[in-house]
Amino acid sequence: MKRVLCVLLIGLLSACASKTPKPGADVEDKSVGTTRSAAEASQGRQAEPSLNPLTDPSNVLSRRSVYFDFDSYVVKDEFRSLVVAHAHYLRDNPSARVLLQGNADERGSREYNLALGQRRADAVRHAMTLSGARESQIESVSLGEEKPRATGHDEASWAENRRTDIRYQGE
Repeated sequence: MKRVLCVLLIGLLSACASKTPKPGADVEDKSVGTTRSAAEASQGRQAEPSLNPLTDPSNVLSRRSVYFDFDSYVVKDEFRSLVVAHAHYLRDNPSARVLLQGNADERGSREYNLALGQRRADAVRHAMTLSGARESQIESVSLGEEKPRATGHDEASWAENRRTDIRYQGE
């Protein structure tokens, strides 16, 4: 009799136990027909829409310029992680395409600056392809000194104009 009573008591207690969703488990929200995490469902919140990493100011991909030293087309160490991040984005998004626009400051002849701007754009392209982007996703052109970002005639302005800009198609 004691055994029967114990079995009944255990059965009764287990039937009354509520099931708590496990953290990270997905549950269907019948009110809007979407799936939310159990934590969000228990707190009554919708999942946050994800931001586009290319426009999210807190994401490295929102930075789009690689700067160079005077008369140089070597990608500086401080910009390698930026170039690699864009390369990985291209690798992970096969339909994405970029235009690399090489620029130079106003010093030097027009022909020299066009060639230098092209070498800068090509240096960024090469670094991106070594980091996983496909050549077919990248076009590199030179703007030479024709599209300055800063219009002054001092070192600060020239430094701002010695760059390659990364422009995604559709922007």
